[in-house]
Amino acid sequence: MSVKFFLDTNVFIYSLEESAAAKKKRARELIAQAVSTRQGLVSYQVVQEFFNVALRRFENPMQSGEAEQFLTTVFRPLLVVPFSLALCTEALRVFHRYRFPWYDSLIVAGALQAQCGILYTEDFQHGQKFEKLEIRNPFL
Repeated sequence: MSVKFFLDTNVFIYSLEESAAAKKKRARELIAQAVSTRQGLVSYQVVQEFFNVALRRFENPMQSGEAEQFLTTVFRPLLVVPFSLALCTEALRVFHRYRFPWYDSLIVAGALQAQCGILYTEDFQHGQKFEKLEIRNPFL
């Protein structure tokens, strides 16, 4: 049985990053696995953060057509955690229990709400656990 996993925004950013070849390769492998197995998931926040960077902050910003294609082919099958009162309630619980910044609390809450066993991110301590959710830095 496969374990569901949650991909943080930095995985998607690195998938298009030209200056970090090893991270780009690993990010693309994770995204391909997520889409092909349907075990990889994201929240609305990940989509929002990604496009904020891709459309405005990349050296060569993503064009409209590219963004629509990425949305349809990559995010559409992975987006299962909408922004909701339940998500905010869980994020508040995470925020108060672990003293994380709000947006990090939303990421952890999204992964917990989606019942993922793994959260791939470089923003937390590798191996850290939150209930049944384990943090893995895919770029180590």
